[in-house]
Parts: sequence; structure tokens; C-alpha cells
Amino acid sequence: MILNLCAGLAERVRRLDLVLVRADSAHVTDLPASVRIVNLNARHTFTSLLPLARYLRRERPSVLLAAKDRAIRVAVVARVLARVPLRLVGRIGTTVSAALAGRGAWRLAVWRAGMRLFYPGADLIVAVSQGVADDIVHLAQLAPDRVRVVPNPVWTPRLERLAREAPAHPWFSEPSVPLVLSAGRLTRQKDFPTLIRAFAQVRAERPCRLMILGDGGQRDDLLALAKQLGVAEDVALPGFQANPYAYVAHASLFVLSSVWEGSPNVLTEALALGIPVVSTDCPSGPREILAGGRYGKLVPTGDGDALARAMLETLANPLPRDALMQAARPYSLEASTRGYLEALAIGPPPSVESTSA
Repeated sequence: MILNLCAGLAERVRRLDLVLVRADSAHVTDLPASVRIVNLNARHTFTSLLPLARYLRRERPSVLLAAKDRAIRVAVVARVLARVPLRLVGRIGTTVSAALAGRGAWRLAVWRAGMRLFYPGADLIVAVSQGVADDIVHLAQLAPDRVRVVPNPVWTPRLERLAREAPAHPWFSEPSVPLVLSAGRLTRQKDFPTLIRAFAQVRAERPCRLMILGDGGQRDDLLALAKQLGVAEDVALPGFQANPYAYVAHASLFVLSSVWEGSPNVLTEALALGIPVVSTDCPSGPREILAGGRYGKLVPTGDGDALARAMLETLANPLPRDALMQAARPYSLEASTRGYLEALAIGPPPSVESTSA
């Protein structure tokens, strides 16, 4: 999402730096040529404090966007050390309280204390959904006007271009068999076991297949569960795909089974490509994206029976493509860039805008 945002901002500011803790991602090659990459070459976000302070003192940007929690904390201190006048905006992309649920009260208390210590040092916090914004206000004890919701820049020309490619899997050559798709890290957050159990119920009612894109520690357990339920031949886990959009664009149904999110981009991507969706009503994002169920059925988290019913009903009666795409329009690159320009308080082109990741 930060790379997408850089593409949008690069056309509207005089200069844009992408300041990285370390530049070891292949994705940075997708940036516009006008974006300068600044590599702080640090081992960890927290050890990037002094290099970031030196960068701020040397370059004197007018505004800095810190893209995650640790980056916000480091940026707040770096601005003090650098003693330069700049606007500091933080961005949070997940529902922190939900992400930490079940991991011990002490861990949530430590996280909350850090937010309450550092977040007031930022001029504004951007949240990717209203649910995330409400969570930040509660945890960090910030005034509501210090937190602003700006949707992610999900729907981009790049998304549309990559979606036109053919997915590299033989199942897509058999359009007569509906394909249910999901995607994400194979971790507890995504709750793919519930999805596989729901799929087994759907498969008992009609021919279909399930494909889950992504890697993670639960892979063997998920394959074993599919075998136990008797649907292993109709479940595929092809791993990480460099172009998941080609897969999404050719699916019959996209399902999000997560226990928590912030604003699930993959759900919005499916809508932008006109693909019917079903989602858990997890904190946060799906209810907002789907307008309370108008653009896709919402079911309780962890409820395989409800998920199966919603999948069957949506496969039988999908919403029109145009209606689904309408739901994704607030998440277009143009709309999101406008929101960030307002949050960053950018008027006439300044000397340097910085995005820290």
C-alpha cells in the first residue's frame, strides 16, 4: 500500500523520498523513477533512530509519514533529536487490540503504554478504517480529531494490468467448476481451518474447488485437515504468487475468513475486479468495505456453518459485477491519494516529502 501511495504522491509533490530501515525488498523496483530511495541500512526499526534523525537534519523535509507502529515511535523521537520543523503523520493498518487478543494482558498493557507515550508526539494518526481509528483512540487515549480515516490505495492501474494476465494453474482451464479463492499468510489471523471446514460443507452440496494463496506455518496442518474432511483433491495451496491478482480476477468467489484485520486489501481487490465476496465480520474493515453486508455477506468469525451457507448462497446468486466494483471506488488510488494529501497538509509543492517504512 505504501508503494501504491508513493505512485500517487509522486505526481503531486516536487520531491518524494521513500526512507527505508533497510532496502531489501524486491518490490521497490516498482516505484516511479522520480521517487528517491533512502536506505538507512539499519538492522531493526528501533536501531534506525539516529540514521533517521541525521536524515531529517540533513534533508529537512516538510512532512514525514511513518508507516507503522514502530516507525511512528522512532519518528517521534527522531524529530525531537533532529530539531527540525516538520509535520509528522503516523499510519496504522491493523486493529491492535484484536491482534493482541489472547496473547496476555501484560502484552496489551505494554503496547498500550507505548502508544500513549509516543503517539501524542505525532501531529496526526491515519487509520485505514473507522474500526482501526476507534481502536487507536481508545488504546492511545487520543482525541478523536487527532485520528483520521483514509482508505488504502488499493485499486490502481497496476492492479488492473496484472489482473489481465493468465493465472498459472490448471484449474483455471476448467471454468465449469466454480473456484473459491482466498489469500494470505497461513497463520492464526486468517483462520483458514474454518474456511476449509466450511468448504467441505459446500463441496458436499455442489461441485467446486478451493484455492488458498500464500505461505506460512500452518500449511501442513491445513492439508491434513482437507484430507481428514475428504476434500483434499479439491483443495490447493500453491504458495506465494507474485501476481495474485490474476488468480483473484478468474475466481468464482473470494472468501475472507480472518479473525482480525485492519482494512483487508485483498477483499477490496476482489471487489475492484468484480468478483463476488463473502467475509467474516471481523475487526476491522469488512463491515465498512461491504457497507454492512450490502456488497457481500458477513458472517461471525469462526462460524464454519454460517460461512458455508453464505458461500453457497453467493455462488448461487452473485451480485452484478458493476455493483461489486462500485464498493471499491473509495479505495481507488486517486481517492486515497487525495485523503493523504489532506492528512499530510500538503498545499503548494514543498521541497521534500518523506515516507518512512
